[in-house]
Amino acid sequence: MTGQDRTAPTAAAIEELARAALARIPAPFADHLGDVVLIVEEWADDETLDALEIEDPYDLTGIYAGRPIGEKSSMESGALPDRIHLYRRAILDEWVANGEDLVTLVHHIVIHEVGHHFGLSDEAMHALEDFAG
Repeated sequence: MTGQDRTAPTAAAIEELARAALARIPAPFADHLGDVVLIVEEWADDETLDALEIEDPYDLTGIYAGRPIGEKSSMESGALPDRIHLYRRAILDEWVANGEDLVTLVHHIVIHEVGHHFGLSDEAMHALEDFAG
């Protein structure tokens, strides 16, 4: 599905692609993703954009909200679950602008956000993406 198709997928379709990307993540990483909540929204809210100092909501396709696994303690309680937010309109804009396959684009975004869950470097995220590709 390329951006040239110009048919805007629904939030449910983006979520389905994201879940498929999560399903391709290999063990042992996949073993630590069961409690991560996946949320697809139209846009990032103003609070999120302000916190990241992003002015244009089209510049944020996804974000990980939570604490990386290496920073967690078994003594913690009452925290919100870790979340991966995907922003449909920004994803669609990038999809159309770049002409990249939507499956590939969503996979890339999901792997990047999963990488933040694990506290991975950008280099390690690329290696995980190649392995889960």
